[in-house]
Amino acid sequence: MEKNKNVFKKGFTFKQYTAPEQSPFDKLFDIFQEIITHTSGDLDEALDWLDQLDKEYKLTTDEYTMDDFIEDLKKKGYIREEIKPDGKGGGMAITAKTERAIRQRALDQIFGRLKRSGSGNHKTKYTGQGDEHAGEFRNYQYGDALERISMTESLRNAQINHGMADFNLTEDDLVVEETQYKAQMSTVLMIDISHSMILYGEDRITPAKKVAMALAELITTRYPKDTLDILVFGNDAWPIAIKDLPYLQVGPYHTNTVAGLQLAMDMLRRKRNTNKQIFMITDGKPSCLKLSDGQYYKNSNGLDQHIVGKCYMMAQQARKLHIPITTFMIAQDPYLMQFVRKFTQANQGKAFYTGLKGLGEMIFEDYESNRKKRIKG
Repeated sequence: MEKNKNVFKKGFTFKQYTAPEQSPFDKLFDIFQEIITHTSGDLDEALDWLDQLDKEYKLTTDEYTMDDFIEDLKKKGYIREEIKPDGKGGGMAITAKTERAIRQRALDQIFGRLKRSGSGNHKTKYTGQGDEHAGEFRNYQYGDALERISMTESLRNAQINHGMADFNLTEDDLVVEETQYKAQMSTVLMIDISHSMILYGEDRITPAKKVAMALAELITTRYPKDTLDILVFGNDAWPIAIKDLPYLQVGPYHTNTVAGLQLAMDMLRRKRNTNKQIFMITDGKPSCLKLSDGQYYKNSNGLDQHIVGKCYMMAQQARKLHIPITTFMIAQDPYLMQFVRKFTQANQGKAFYTGLKGLGEMIFEDYESNRKKRIKG
């Protein structure tokens, strides 16, 4: 018997990776977005860096020059000319369109390409007058909204109860479909901008900015019912807008963790959501307090017990308000880890001792984990 000659074998075929085709503008724009984040939104400095990279790695060609790229940035609305109050030109600056592009890029880099979904996916076990269908039914009760009545199930009840010959729909036939609440999360992200965030030749502020931008983009696109407030803390603490993140810079500051926590809790007190949390990104020990007379008490030598005692007290206050604090410590000094452990114990929160690598993934996983928890009454 002749064997079948057309035998198809299963297996894998390996080929050399070919990068997706990109236009000259897209290639340069990808690099430009990375650089503009590092230069804190300084366009002139970013273009100087790009020019240096072009000379070293031949990023442009005779057909598409750096001047062509800058002209395209203008045409596409990524940069604009600034006008001074006297009516004269004040140079070029990035636009809101670039700020959005940088946030989306940070989200893609850190969290992967997440698909945009509907509003607030924070599901809980509670059912009632929520905003997502649960597939369960109950008898109609006085006060239920008419749009929540399931007509298909109600008509079926009427047919069973009264028959087709004497069809009649009564209140006893009406059923309402249960809906599930989607938990809403209010998050405050605290970013340390003390001088240590750029000490020892390590840029720690840029990864922190990227995480903040990615988290902001994640929440506004995937969980639009959630809220995210961002604050920075050095000698003092103050809120910043999401649009200002690319321009964030480190200052000549000590670390006033207490001021940051006070502001974060003030922000969360105003939120009506039940689920509240604080994320804190820091690399140093608390070293500063603002006294009642307006003076600053500073001590950079070791762990000052007066300062850390105030931090523990703030952690306990947050615990009483049911606000967990998750600390991302970008340092692994044993005495700092000891402080973070005691701080976390006082709050009953969580702590991650991490370098810069994987910081974004850790924050994303923790955010996703926290949002799944049951709402407290």
